[in-house]
Amino acid sequence: MPVTADALRDEYADAVERMAGRALDALAGGGGAVVFPDPPSTAELAAVRVLGPDVFAPALMDSRPPDPETATVVASAFRVFPPADGPGAHASPAVWRDWAAGRLAVQAGAVIPAVAAPERPPQGGGWQAWSLAMAQLSALALPGLEGPVHDAARRDPLSLSRGAVRALLRRDHRTAVRLTRWLAWSERAGVTLPVEVPPMLVRLRQIGDGSARSALEMALADRLSAESARHTEKPPPTEEPPSNADEPSTGDTQATGEPR
Repeated sequence: MPVTADALRDEYADAVERMAGRALDALAGGGGAVVFPDPPSTAELAAVRVLGPDVFAPALMDSRPPDPETATVVASAFRVFPPADGPGAHASPAVWRDWAAGRLAVQAGAVIPAVAAPERPPQGGGWQAWSLAMAQLSALALPGLEGPVHDAARRDPLSLSRGAVRALLRRDHRTAVRLTRWLAWSERAGVTLPVEVPPMLVRLRQIGDGSARSALEMALADRLSAESARHTEKPPPTEEPPSNADEPSTGDTQATGEPR
């Protein structure tokens, strides 16, 4: 029986959800890497390509280097689904995800073709278009990754904030959580924001869309925000003993305060 395009699309979408769930489990477990099927199916390798650098998130969020096992699977995914090439390919958000995932895989020792970063990050078109483009690149909002997209996020926290609030008001959960993840990353990186991230995270938990992929974005935003709070937390002030310099000593002064 021939496989229809709709059936194939559903199979790949289900694989993305399963793979996001595996990354979420590894993140919640702490200290572990994503456990991949052995061997991963073609649909699961496609899911790895879709998630991009987020398959390395459990290690990066624990301040560990990219793990070799994940890098091997990423290399296999690149072989089965090579990065797009041709006119317009470098304008696609997928190119940035490929660049980030490939860079992390190479750091872990994998051998894959180099993916050149696009010449420039998303820009122009006003804050709405720019923030939507940044939402599509939320997988790059990870510690240990740096590049032009991260520089762009640092430069314009106002547009990120406006985009996140707009998506939240429109109940566009996926866009809102992705942009809030960028805000949490920015705050962790020392950027002053015009909005508070924790209340936004509370609201996003209330209107979640139920998908594993959004749950992974949410968990990463939570972790980034918690780390930001730890980085900016100030120690309590040291208590000093009360000074008696202004109090007269018994026997040294009269009631008038004048020395005897």
